[in-house]
Amino acid sequence: MTKTPSGPRVAALVGPYLSGKTALLESILVACEAINRKGNAKEGYAVGDGSAESKSRGMGTELSVANAEYIGEKWSFIDCPGSVELIQETYNALMVADCAVIVCEPELDKALMISPLLKFLDDHQIPHIIFINKMDSASVGVKATLEGLQAVSERPLVLREIPMRDGDTVSGHVDLVSERAFQWKEGKVSDLMQIPESIEMREVDARTEMLETLADFDDTLLEELLEDITPSKEEIYQNLTRDFQQDSIVPVFFGSAENDNGVVRLLKALRHEAPEGDQTATRLGLDKTTPSAQVFKTIYAGHAGKLSYVRVFSGTIKDGSDLDGQRVSGVYGLLGQNQIKQAQATAGEVVALGRLDNAETGKCLSEKGTWMTESWPAPLTPLFSLAVHAENRSDEVKLSGVLAKLVEEDPSLAIEQNQDSGELLLWGQGEMHLLIAIDRMDNRFNMSVTVARPEVPYKETIKKPISQHARHKKQSGGHGQFGDVHLDIKPLARGSGFNFNDTITGGVVPKQYIPAVENGINDYMKRGPLGFPVVDIAVTLTDGQFHAVDSSEMAFRAAAQLGMRTAMPNCQPVLLEPICKVEISIPNEFTSKIQRLVSGRRGHILGFDAKQGWKGWDEVSVQLPQSEMHDLIIDLRSMTLGIGTFSWSFDHLQEFVGKQADKVVAAQADRTG
Repeated sequence: MTKTPSGPRVAALVGPYLSGKTALLESILVACEAINRKGNAKEGYAVGDGSAESKSRGMGTELSVANAEYIGEKWSFIDCPGSVELIQETYNALMVADCAVIVCEPELDKALMISPLLKFLDDHQIPHIIFINKMDSASVGVKATLEGLQAVSERPLVLREIPMRDGDTVSGHVDLVSERAFQWKEGKVSDLMQIPESIEMREVDARTEMLETLADFDDTLLEELLEDITPSKEEIYQNLTRDFQQDSIVPVFFGSAENDNGVVRLLKALRHEAPEGDQTATRLGLDKTTPSAQVFKTIYAGHAGKLSYVRVFSGTIKDGSDLDGQRVSGVYGLLGQNQIKQAQATAGEVVALGRLDNAETGKCLSEKGTWMTESWPAPLTPLFSLAVHAENRSDEVKLSGVLAKLVEEDPSLAIEQNQDSGELLLWGQGEMHLLIAIDRMDNRFNMSVTVARPEVPYKETIKKPISQHARHKKQSGGHGQFGDVHLDIKPLARGSGFNFNDTITGGVVPKQYIPAVENGINDYMKRGPLGFPVVDIAVTLTDGQFHAVDSSEMAFRAAAQLGMRTAMPNCQPVLLEPICKVEISIPNEFTSKIQRLVSGRRGHILGFDAKQGWKGWDEVSVQLPQSEMHDLIIDLRSMTLGIGTFSWSFDHLQEFVGKQADKVVAAQADRTG
């Protein structure tokens, strides 16, 4: 089939951790002659795993772009991290890609792992191919694997080839369109051969099934099949290309990236069938009448400063071009960690643009202005946090700036200055996500930090009302200090906060001193008799005395503090524990396990229902103490193949008594002395 040369295109390589994406990228780059030899992620020299954090872990920790040419056409391949904790990077890359290649393993129990990716791709109408990797050592057949994958895909899967076997080992494939057979060779181009007689009938059946699926989207093809007319190969390719580009079908290929099997076949399919950049620009709703570029990653790269990874969608962007009043300082082609300076970038290319201070991930840059792309995915909800402190106290100011840059690089991170504990919290998608961020702080910004489990924002209240008289009196040289107050203290309903009133008559406490009484009470409430902030109480100033010379705001403030400090231990103080409302999202085959997970964390289930818009998923509503939330995502992922998740919000405060409550109070006393 002949093909008109295309403009630069982009394919994102996505899939679960250990599925072999980086190995596939290496094999693709060798086939494109972009590199001379394949790298190895475990040994730390793969193009897709070039960062210090990736090398230390033997896995991709951020997306990596590799520009290459295949048969005279420019391509950018984006190798996306496989960990679910780093999926924000993947989502951002997919938005600018013309298509995605989902790399998965031929293991039925792992099919569910790609369901969140499939949902995202379908929601954003991004064409995608499935590449079943490691088929040379598969224990499960292609047909069974396909059935498992179809169960988690809303789009029909279209098998494009069938395997040839040498005993139990897959040794080649038969292309179902061209009806040609290829014998695999490790590290070499496959040999063309005759279709073995033993699989001729299987090939005919598989080809018929492929055509019947395509006929669901084309009436002409349907009529031909009903009339037993064999469609031409050209017509079949046209149907496959159109349906793929419209995200109506999901083509399925297989091979072994480690041994370069099936990779050239995949590349040829991409070359002939992947959409053009114009179609992707239309999907994103971008204006193509002026030079524009979509930012999909931000990185601070040492001496190079801030780099904005962009897909150019229209026009030509040169070194020195003006984008929304900012001058582009360098245009760089990308091959993993290598940045190759070039004079310009044309529509379709993926490059890094230097030192655009106002550029942000998700924004489109043009001469006319900068705006956030409407369909851009929102940052993921933070699920796990650590309290961070600079190792050197002199770096505390620097720490805030470094954290801000981290969040700019990775929007799925978030920073919180907790008002209750005073801690600086770094939020992310899981423990590994945060540890990678902390390593990045050290490697890129020379910022060393210590981390700790965040404090739980316990509160306390009272159960018994009381009236208290307190007098603050001091006499020394000159004016003394005198303040005298009578306070009525009583508990309020949960969630009422703090209420202050006065019933002063006759000026026994002058009006100008009454706010000082309230301030003194507030001072005390920051730490009650159990060591925690006090909530849900009402305090009324009912009486008092003053001295014309010695009374002052400071004296009445001190008197109020003394009154509270004396009274509160006698008001039956009780600890309050924050309770969270949690919405857990999981495949329904794991729903039965949630009861044990929740009850083991002192929580209870409120109800569950099918997750709207998610085939085969449930949403379970639960209440959990916040103290049990810290590592919830770790346990949830371990029981759901890594794909279970949740959203949460504070719900209410609840009385907390018993041995566990006593331990909390004792630990607080040890911390505060």
